[in-house]
Amino acid sequence: MAKKFVDKVVCRDTLKTLKQLPDNFIDIGVTSPPYNKKENNKGWLVNKVMYSGATDNLPERVYQNIQVKVLNELYRVIKEGGSFFYNHKIRWERGKLFHPMDWLRKTKWTIKQEIIWDRKIAANIRGWRFWQVEERIYWLYKPKGNNLIGKELKSKHALLSSIWRFSPENNNPHPAPFPLTLPLRVIYSVLDDKKNGIVIDPYCGNGTTLVAAKILGQHYIGIDISKDYVKYARERIKNYKQEISKANEEMSKHIVRKTFKERKKNGEFVGRHRRGTDYQGVNQPSLF
Repeated sequence: MAKKFVDKVVCRDTLKTLKQLPDNFIDIGVTSPPYNKKENNKGWLVNKVMYSGATDNLPERVYQNIQVKVLNELYRVIKEGGSFFYNHKIRWERGKLFHPMDWLRKTKWTIKQEIIWDRKIAANIRGWRFWQVEERIYWLYKPKGNNLIGKELKSKHALLSSIWRFSPENNNPHPAPFPLTLPLRVIYSVLDDKKNGIVIDPYCGNGTTLVAAKILGQHYIGIDISKDYVKYARERIKNYKQEISKANEEMSKHIVRKTFKERKKNGEFVGRHRRGTDYQGVNQPSLF
């Protein structure tokens, strides 16, 4: 039954769909859910963001409870040793701060890392606070046995650090699209040379995560409640080759001349991370 969802974009409720998937079935996931920013309460610069087919205006307690349920279902369906990357942001409502950690700590996941996404632009340029240009990406890990640390990343991936600097995607019908770079970096870094894994995005929107999976030779499962976004995502996947050049640009950043072990063996500098010396980008073969 689960195979009917593989390499498909389904127009359904996220939580109900996840409950139909078997345990320990998926390798990795990436998503950015609606942020519950109250639709009409966005501030001076961005005064209205509407998601097609869904509301972004729930009582905060209800919203957080739904997110916990969705994340726990994802924990169940993702394999032991698997990961889920969850993009969200810090929000304020009438001066009260809501942090993603408020509900992430209530889930079954081990929070492996908090990555800062420097979006380079601010959604609101009023002066109530310093302009917020960052969002957060949480690397959630499902332990295998008693191993809470998991598998070590290769140096060529880890060197990209915990601060990611790239802009959101432009010219996109979705109100809050992350760029292809984000899911591509995640999937390539964690699955590395593995092919035919299964990648899930439970709020797939315009299909960015699914296109990244397709380019990297992985299977995918996309879920979204909006008929418009699902239609757009399906078309985008059909034309995925048009985005390979953007993927190659990201892939070219995943390279080192010498690993930590090699430098240590040769008695070379192994101290502070210094990009531009040992970690220096060179030409990387294209995917195609």
